[in-house]
Amino acid sequence: MDVRTAFIIVIFLLVSYTGASGQPIQLIDGDGIAVLSSLSNDTTYILNFWATWCSPCVEEIAIFEKIHRDKMNPKVKVILVSLDFINQVDSRVIPFLEKKGISAEVRIMTDTDYNAWIDQVDPSWTGAIPATLIYNRDRRVFLEKELSYNELVKQIHQIQH
Repeated sequence: MDVRTAFIIVIFLLVSYTGASGQPIQLIDGDGIAVLSSLSNDTTYILNFWATWCSPCVEEIAIFEKIHRDKMNPKVKVILVSLDFINQVDSRVIPFLEKKGISAEVRIMTDTDYNAWIDQVDPSWTGAIPATLIYNRDRRVFLEKELSYNELVKQIHQIQH
């Protein structure tokens, strides 16, 4: 099997994988991040950049899932962008998501040239994770640190009001 065929098979498997909640895991690249980080509508978006090998990321992922599951505000959308290596999706990412019961939308970053796209998220981003962008059409805040649930809720309320 040539490299191109193997790559197409991996892409198919990743795109067609359905997580614990039935939510498909999608691939995203730098162009996709540019689009995703600049949506302009009445929804507040929370983009969390994380990886399974990042201890603070693993510690805080439950708070993003809690926000996702909170149906009190349907105008909040959580998107978890994994920076795990694409060849570890089956061995690390999928088992992690299943173990944690993650039902929030998950994207797997395919563009490993981080310097080409991190400024699109926020020019102040050094590339460290965890990192979170919270925004809606009028406001945005970027946080390059581990968050507590109360801090995340406070930031969401500040963005929405």
